[in-house]
Amino acid sequence: MSETSLERILGCVKELQPEVVVIDSIQTVGSEGVEASIGSLSQVRECATRILQFAKEQNIPFFIIGHINKEGSLAGPKVLEHIVDTVLQFEGDQHYMYRMLRSQKNRFGSTSELGIYEMRQDGLREVTNPSEMLLSTAREGLSGIAIAAAVEGVRPFLIEVQALVSSAAYGTPQRSCTGFDSRRLNMLLAVLEKRVGFKLLQKDVFLNIAGGLRVNDPAIDLAVLAAVLSSNMDIALDADTCLTGEVGLAGEIRPVNRIEQRIQEAEKLGFRRIIIPEQQQQGLSKRFQIEVVAVGKVADAFRLLIQK
Repeated sequence: MSETSLERILGCVKELQPEVVVIDSIQTVGSEGVEASIGSLSQVRECATRILQFAKEQNIPFFIIGHINKEGSLAGPKVLEHIVDTVLQFEGDQHYMYRMLRSQKNRFGSTSELGIYEMRQDGLREVTNPSEMLLSTAREGLSGIAIAAAVEGVRPFLIEVQALVSSAAYGTPQRSCTGFDSRRLNMLLAVLEKRVGFKLLQKDVFLNIAGGLRVNDPAIDLAVLAAVLSSNMDIALDADTCLTGEVGLAGEIRPVNRIEQRIQEAEKLGFRRIIIPEQQQQGLSKRFQIEVVAVGKVADAFRLLIQK
C-alpha cells in the first residue's frame, strides 16, 4: 500500500489478515487523531503504540522500519525502542559482501545472537560457517597475518588479522585501522614498545580485519600484536596456529569468555595449535585434539610464534 494514514493501514490489515506487515517507515505514517505533523515525536509515539496494540489483538507480527542517525542508532528519542518488543539492526558496508544482523533489544530472548549473511546477485544468503568464509587459503608464507579466535554475541568464529608495518614516509607516523578500534591499537602498540621492547615510533602501522567485519572482542588483542610483530620482523607466522587473549597494560594475557567454544571452532577448522591465556588452562572441562598452549605474557607468546 502507498498509504500514510494509520487508520486506513490498520483497516486494510484487519481485512486482509496477512502473515506479516512491514511499515516503511514509521516516520512517514500519521494518525488522524494527533494534530502534530507526520514524523514528529507525538506522531511516532502514538502510531507505534497503536500498532503494538493492534498486533497483539490480531496476532500479526509487524516490522517497523525507523530512520537512523549518523552514529547508527535510531533517530530521535528512545521512545520507539521502548515501545516495540525487539530492535534489530542490519549492518554492513556497501563495498563488502557480508552483512550482520544484530539484536539491540529483545523482550523474548537473548540479544547475543548474531546472524551473518552474504550479499549475492540473487539476494542474501545465510553464512552457516563464517570462519571458512573469512579465512583466506593463501596466507601461508606471508608475514603480517595472524588468525584470531573471536566471539560475536554467542557465536565463535576465526578471523584473519592483517598488519603492515613500514618506515614512515612523512614526519608523523600513521596509525590506520579498518574494522578495529584505532585507540585500542595505539594502546597495544604502547604495550609492545614498553613491555616487549619493539620500537615502532618511526614506523607506519596499518591494520585490517579481513572480510569487512568490525570486531569489538578484546580477545583478538594478542592476534593484533602478533600480526604487527610478524610484519615488523617480516617473519611469517605458523599458518596452523591461532590465538586468543586480551592484552593488559602490564603485558599480561588476560582471560576471555567462552574459551572452550573458541578452541572447538579452531579444532573444527583443522588448526594444529591454539594459544590461550595461562589462567584458563586449568578450567577446561575436556581434552581437545588440537594442541592448547597457555601463555601468561605477550613476550612468551612471541617466543612461541617466531621459533623455528
